[in-house]
Amino acid sequence: MAFIRRRRLERELYSKERFSLLLLNLEEYYFEQHTANHIINKGCRDERKIRGSLKICSKSIIFEPDENIQPIIKIPLRDCISIKAPEDNEANNPFTRETSGGISVVCNQAFLIKERNIIAPYKTVRGTTEHLFQLDVAGKVGDVVQTLHQLYRASCLDKMGDQAAMITAILQSRLARTSFDKNRFQSISETLNMECKAEMVTPLVTNPGHVCVTDANLYFQPLNGYPKPVVQITLQNVRRIYKRRHGLMPLGLEVFCTENDLCSDIYLKFYSCQDRDELYFLIATYLENHITEHTAESYMLQWQRGHLSNYEYLLHLNNLADRSCNDLSQYPVFPWIIADYSSSVLDLTKPETFRDLSKPIGALNKERLDRLLTRYQEMPEPKFMYGSHYSSPGYVLFYLVRVAPEYMLCLQNGKFDHADRTFNSLAETWKNCLDGATDFKELIPEFYENDSSFLVNSLKLDLGKRQGGKTVEDVELPPWASGPDDFLQKSREALESQYVSEHLHEWIDIVFGYKQKGTEAVAAHNVFHPLTYEGGVDLNSIMDPNEKVALLTQILEFGQTPKQLFTIPHPQRILSKSSSRTSIHSVSITESPVSANEESFEDLTEESITLAWNNIAKLKLDEQYKIHKEAITGIAVTGNGSSVFTTSQDSTLKMFSKDSKTLQRSVSFSNMALSSCLILPGDTTVISSSWDNHIYFYSIAFGRRQDILMGHDDAVSKICWRDRRLYSASWDSTVKVWHCVPGETLSNKKHHFELLAELEHDVSVNTIDLNAANTILASGTKEGTISIWDVTTATMLHQLPYHSGTVFDAAFSPDSRHLLSAGEDCCFKVIDVQTGTLISSVTADEPQRCFKWDGNTILSGSQSGELLIWDLLGGKVTERIRGHTGGVTSMWMNEQCNSVITGGEDKQIMFWKLQY
Repeated sequence: MAFIRRRRLERELYSKERFSLLLLNLEEYYFEQHTANHIINKGCRDERKIRGSLKICSKSIIFEPDENIQPIIKIPLRDCISIKAPEDNEANNPFTRETSGGISVVCNQAFLIKERNIIAPYKTVRGTTEHLFQLDVAGKVGDVVQTLHQLYRASCLDKMGDQAAMITAILQSRLARTSFDKNRFQSISETLNMECKAEMVTPLVTNPGHVCVTDANLYFQPLNGYPKPVVQITLQNVRRIYKRRHGLMPLGLEVFCTENDLCSDIYLKFYSCQDRDELYFLIATYLENHITEHTAESYMLQWQRGHLSNYEYLLHLNNLADRSCNDLSQYPVFPWIIADYSSSVLDLTKPETFRDLSKPIGALNKERLDRLLTRYQEMPEPKFMYGSHYSSPGYVLFYLVRVAPEYMLCLQNGKFDHADRTFNSLAETWKNCLDGATDFKELIPEFYENDSSFLVNSLKLDLGKRQGGKTVEDVELPPWASGPDDFLQKSREALESQYVSEHLHEWIDIVFGYKQKGTEAVAAHNVFHPLTYEGGVDLNSIMDPNEKVALLTQILEFGQTPKQLFTIPHPQRILSKSSSRTSIHSVSITESPVSANEESFEDLTEESITLAWNNIAKLKLDEQYKIHKEAITGIAVTGNGSSVFTTSQDSTLKMFSKDSKTLQRSVSFSNMALSSCLILPGDTTVISSSWDNHIYFYSIAFGRRQDILMGHDDAVSKICWRDRRLYSASWDSTVKVWHCVPGETLSNKKHHFELLAELEHDVSVNTIDLNAANTILASGTKEGTISIWDVTTATMLHQLPYHSGTVFDAAFSPDSRHLLSAGEDCCFKVIDVQTGTLISSVTADEPQRCFKWDGNTILSGSQSGELLIWDLLGGKVTERIRGHTGGVTSMWMNEQCNSVITGGEDKQIMFWKLQY
């Protein structure tokens, strides 16, 4: 749990310190500290000196006593009446020569914080009061007083923009007078690559300093030395880096030393986009050979196929959409899942248990939505439906106040929210999100993790009393939860349930996808204030500093919409019969029920296929034979595996006996090359396609050409046979669908062909494949276009120019949800069949001419003759197997996926077996 874990770590590291940057106001900087005494009742009998540290901040003076029993004193500079170092000759000098180094601060308001080290709302002390501080180093008094006078003048300016500009000038002056201390390098041999000014970002606060990157480490040295002199990250440990929006500007950079953690190791905000991009480039160049950069589409593929849980996928999407646990205005957003907070038992098999994930929170209650739409229609431009956002700093801390009370006090100027507005009950909070006029908040990741401390008032905070006198303590849980841990466990089960897996893509469409903006957002009742969207305002175009500061403050406090990741509908997750966490070969839940015996046989088959693909790297060459005079173009094998038919550019169809290891037949239909072949069910007929525009039917039993189909006006490049239908692709720019009634074998009757459909393309078609249900056909052309067709209606669903150059091969995944294609451009492309989305693109060193795949792993034949095994999700080759001496042009794999035959430009066929 990112936020809670970070808070726990901070408490462990700095448990002796009560001061933190959270004691500062928002957008305030901590400049320097000085050891000092706070002198109480100077000159009186009960005069006391309280030892501590004086902190100089851009909008306040803070004194932290060493003794925990004493409160921290915070004096806002705007509330100061005078700040001076009394002259020794003044009659009313409270300091004597023995107590030089004194500073007198007279104010009309101060705050007392953490008295007896108890986290509680700040106590306000009003009325004119003089605070006397004596610095240990008397010689620094003049500089400190001069700095305080500068900052005091800034705090007294009427307009926030003018205040910010003056404080920024003071800060930049301080940064310009300092530089990174090279003595902090881990090694004297390190080479400096870049140094610049930046700020380290943590929730609600930023800390200015110097960034330095060498050939081995990334360093940040805070200007004030807090919380430690240097933050150091070894580049070798870095796993991910992301450019971030911060304050609506492209100035952020977040660095992770973990693969899946939401909590980063450092978040930096730069003063120029150029500095940010240069540092990103330096780190990315170092990491180029160490990590693989993931896209939303690659994570989508992993999630669809069950390699990522719903929780993990949402974390990755949040990360890619600029959501960070270091930025409360862009904190990761998770959906409300459960809608039942009253039952004694949570039934995850009932749809009514769940929230409708196809709608934003504001649209779940029709009566409220009608009122909001009426207001929306009457509103002048720019229109918006919701007056508040679903994620904001206030909402995040609403949920986390029990574990992050100091953050809430920082956000709300030293106060907790009213007891009745505190996070008291799950049922109440859900009801308010459904019925409240201005409450549309979603949840945060902590609701689906394993640390329930945010639901328990373990710090014994005084969060007030509700109407009726009830003290705010732990969060009230629904009846179906036996305790906080049980609540989180059931919430996680709900998030990973079948219902959510079936519908989560709908919520993604709303928050991260195509329904986030534009007309689709209006239709989905998902329109928020324009300023919350990326690009909604150009801060650089606003010249008035006061207007800019006011606008930025408004946006950051209101909340921001995530970066849009998808612009077309997000595909649904692929589900198995038994679980939402699927294997690649799981049978669809929509399939017909089977008997117990059939199911066990089916499961056994699935297990053997999975086992084969898990061991595909153990593929070994068994035999090889040179049986053709030119490159081999097609391979087909009889059901019992005894006879292998091959076609070649030498124009022949050959039959090779696997048992006797001899060539038994060689047939030539014309003097033109044959391009592919297949065997009809029953093993009685072989069909071959030819460059002479014809398709030939060859009777195995009678050893003769049985029929000929003159179906195209140019070379036939590929044929498929499914359910008494022949599908033929041609360089004449068509794919034709034929209904074929076979002739009677012992008579002279010919096959009868009926043309059912003609799928027209713009250019020559080089390859085709059909999905398992025989309803969707994919075609690849010589110019690199992938087309996806509904063959039941002969209509094109998608035309996708994803390759440059010829598409050599294309094949559906076993579940038919994805299509993989390989092209002359050396690229593999993974396409979501339903939406046409390009999910993944993997580039090889050379063209891959043919392949087989199981949805995750690819076995491909390369231009150089090697067989390559690819981890598709990782985008890399895991094994290279030496094979042909020329390009691998054809590949066959048996149903159990443990036997492979390849054909190549070297005129050979090679038999491969898995050796476990």
